Formats: sequence, C-alpha cells, structure tokens
Amino acid sequence: MVLHTWGQNLGQHIHVHCIVTDGGLSPDKDRWLTPTRKGFLFPTRALSKVFRGKVLDFLAAARRKGELRSDRADDDHAFERLAAAMRSRDWVNYAKAPFANTGQVLGYLGRYSHKTAISNRRLVDFDGESVRFRWRDTAHGNTVKVMRLGAGEFIRRFLLHVLPKGFTRIRHYGLLANRFRARKLARCRALIGQPDPEPFEPESGHAMMLRLTGKDITICEQCGHGPLRQTPIPGTVWQVARPTPP
Repeated sequence: MVLHTWGQNLGQHIHVHCIVTDGGLSPDKDRWLTPTRKGFLFPTRALSKVFRGKVLDFLAAARRKGELRSDRADDDHAFERLAAAMRSRDWVNYAKAPFANTGQVLGYLGRYSHKTAISNRRLVDFDGESVRFRWRDTAHGNTVKVMRLGAGEFIRRFLLHVLPKGFTRIRHYGLLANRFRARKLARCRALIGQPDPEPFEPESGHAMMLRLTGKDITICEQCGHGPLRQTPIPGTVWQVARPTPP
C-alpha cells in the first residue's frame, strides 16, 4: 500500500494505491482460497461502503481518545453533523485488473514510492520570481500544459507533500506484513505449487548505471580508458586519479 498525496498541479489529492492478492490463506492455513466471483475479489460498491464505515469508526475512536483536535471534534453536535454528512455520501473506491504483467504493476507504484510531488524533468524554468512546470490536465484529455506559480506558492504546494514525522508512505499488510511474511509466503507457495524465488543479488551502482544508460561510469571521459580509481592524498578527502592517456 503506497500513500500518494499530490496531483499534477501539486495540489492535495490524498489517496492510496494498493496491490491486493487474488485470494488468500484459509483460517487454518491449510488451503489457498480463490474468489468465487468472476472478476474482482470484492464487489467495488460493497468495498466502498465498508471503507466508509471503517474510516468513520476510526475517527470516532480517535475522538474518544482525545486524538482529534478541532472545533468540530470538541463539540458533540458538530461532530455528529460532520459524521452524518460523511455517512450520507457515496465514497468512491476504484479497482481494476492489473496491467499486462506483474512487473508493470510494481513499476507503476514504484514511481510514487520514493519521490515527492514533482520530478526535475517537469520543471521548465525559474526567472527569480516564478517557477514554470509541466503538468497533465486530466479534466481535458490529459493535455500537457505549463503552469506558472510564484516561488512562495510553489514551495508551499511542494511542502504539502512532505510527510510529518512518524507518517509512513509505504506499508505492507496481509501476506506481506513484516512479522510473518517469510512463513506465510512459503506456505502459499507450497499450496499453489510455486517454487521458491531465485535469490536476490543487490545491484551495484556501477551495474545499474550501465544497464540504464549504457554508459560505463568508471571510464575516463577525456581519454576513453579506465577504470578510474579513487586514491586518498594528504589535505583532501578523495582525489579521482585518471589513467594516463596512451
């Protein structure tokens, strides 16, 4: 589950993206259960109602513990009116089948998991007072436009998406919850006849850059020979020693 708080114009658009398994372990852990419905694991409209009920229950519990601080939370009648208004509205839950393969799903979520609000490639320029950046207008056919914001407003919108201390952007749950993940996944593989995954070998920075860019970062840009090596010298932290050109 990945928390995503921004829209293309850097405004607040708070929602979560979730990957849900198409089935799960039985309570006695002896069977793998698959949905009887054709399509999704849960009916989306029913899931919307359950989600609404869960959120309202958590808000009420937090209020009882004194964890909500606002004029509406402190006033019984105001909180009840707010809860009734939230209960009367349809909440939107959107579920869809995965893309072409698992890798595309993980790649899509990966774009949100370790960045905040805007990437450098969307920035157009800064004239000392205003920032211009590209954004997709989803209300008009995903048209790419350029927005200009004053520097102060741009920073204000960006900081809306810096998580407060103690908040978590990524959370693993269910079969992937940290506490019993190895044991549960091993049991799932045994029940559905899947082999153990291949051991994961961490990729070095050098290998990653070579794979992504096709460029060997250890080769000297001046003479085209290498590899470069780092050697400490007195008075400095590091010096990059280039190979002698042939």
